Amino acid sequence: MAVVQVKKAVKFISIGNGSAVSANRIISIITPDSAPAKRLIQEARSKGLLVDATGGKKTKSIFIMDSDHVVISSVSAETAIARGEENDAEMNEG
Repeated sequence: MAVVQVKKAVKFISIGNGSAVSANRIISIITPDSAPAKRLIQEARSKGLLVDATGGKKTKSIFIMDSDHVVISSVSAETAIARGEENDAEMNEG
């Protein structure tokens, strides 16, 4: 019996300042407005799992990754989601 491996195309979402995250590794995208979101950032920072992609700008979205990393970005959650959907449309065309 042969084992067939299916390779998925790796999609990246631009999160600003020349940075991108793998769309396949994102669990959730949240806004940083709530106290639990701020605690999440602090806990990730203390564990060494915080990736700061804000470039010194205000944090507008938080990406929770399947590796337990937390990525903060200056791009809004709505913009990041729209960019991911644009990537889906482009991949379906090709």
